[in-house]
Amino acid sequence: MTFLMPEATTILLCRRRRAEYLMTWRFLDYSKYTAYENMAIDEAIFRETINSKKKPTIRFYGWHPAAVSIGYFQDPKKDLNLEQCGNMGIDIVRRLTGGKAVFHNDEITYSVVAGAGEKSFPADILGTYKVVSDCLVQGLSYLGIKANLAKGCRGMEDTDLKSCCFSVPSRNELLVDGRKICGSAQMRTKGGFLQHGSLLLNFDPLKALSVILPFSISDQLAKLRNSVAAINEVIANPIETSDICDALKKGFADVLGTEIVEEPLTPGETRLKNDLIKKYKNLNWKTKR
Repeated sequence: MTFLMPEATTILLCRRRRAEYLMTWRFLDYSKYTAYENMAIDEAIFRETINSKKKPTIRFYGWHPAAVSIGYFQDPKKDLNLEQCGNMGIDIVRRLTGGKAVFHNDEITYSVVAGAGEKSFPADILGTYKVVSDCLVQGLSYLGIKANLAKGCRGMEDTDLKSCCFSVPSRNELLVDGRKICGSAQMRTKGGFLQHGSLLLNFDPLKALSVILPFSISDQLAKLRNSVAAINEVIANPIETSDICDALKKGFADVLGTEIVEEPLTPGETRLKNDLIKKYKNLNWKTKR
């Protein structure tokens, strides 16, 4: 029989409490995929997390080629210039999440997936938005960027920009000097949630308008330019994508009080992802859900 001295017992209890507090999260570092792969990976992680009660996952990714993702309830024939997308080689994909159309080009997209039992997040959409936004605010601060959470929507819903995600900030989304720098969307079930969003590195409003709206005019261009911010426009010198991801990862770890460890997709997630790609490429899913 082994007897522990009081000091040893205290140290053991402290280690156990610290282990409980510092629950490990999984991290998938930045890599570029097609639009169909990106949405399939997000859904595969979400399903496996819910069904197998896996630990939360944070993922950063990019898009190649450029793409437009539309919200779950959007009609691409009404909100996109389909002919222009085809001419420019821009893929179109429907997200599982709601919200408006997003032109994905020069950006870092994040996704956060967690089960319903994860104590870091409240059981409501706005509360979860705020926690994730706080993580992003902290990460951006390490780059010298001062961001703040939007308190509500600005009065732009009645304009021709209403189909574009970055035209209006929703509550708890991120602003820099009053301009939106990150657009996010979320879906949740009783088992957990998936939230993903686009953090712009650079932004070309003319290109975005040419594919998200059926036409663009100078008035719309000026409004969108004044509504959107991008990382490399609000800092003195451009930053490597890897350095931005490191800062954002640290922001998540610090705000959530957790250890974030890089791990790959599981074999089950990979098989599911490969199957789900077919759905996201399917014309019926893209046009009719």
